[in-house]
Amino acid sequence: MDGCVFCKIIKGEIPSIKIWEDAETYAFMDINPMQPGHVLIIPKKHVDYIFETEEPLFSKLFINAKKISKALKSATGALKIGLAIEGISVRHVHLHLVPVNQINDLDPCKDKKGNLEELNKMAEKIKKELQRT
Repeated sequence: MDGCVFCKIIKGEIPSIKIWEDAETYAFMDINPMQPGHVLIIPKKHVDYIFETEEPLFSKLFINAKKISKALKSATGALKIGLAIEGISVRHVHLHLVPVNQINDLDPCKDKKGNLEELNKMAEKIKKELQRT
């Protein structure tokens, strides 16, 4: 879709810090993380609303979320990985994977501009863990 930030990221028109990609999905570091290690997973096909996502893409998003969450948990040492599904701030389905240690760690009001160096370091940690799976 023209003008969609996530579609532009997928096309390489806007830079991102990629941690995972397959034929249908793309995962990258959130540039405004709620917590260190905050990752977004998006379908490469533009879909506005999660419940409009057709199979097998719907399942693929969650299968990849599970795989990435294991690597993310290991890379960050978080107690758990929280999941939020969105499509409002950017009208393209996206899954937030957020390391959580406390009940309010998955609060979108806690997001802040990420430090590029720290985001890249965390991405490398996550990618190393993904290679182990």
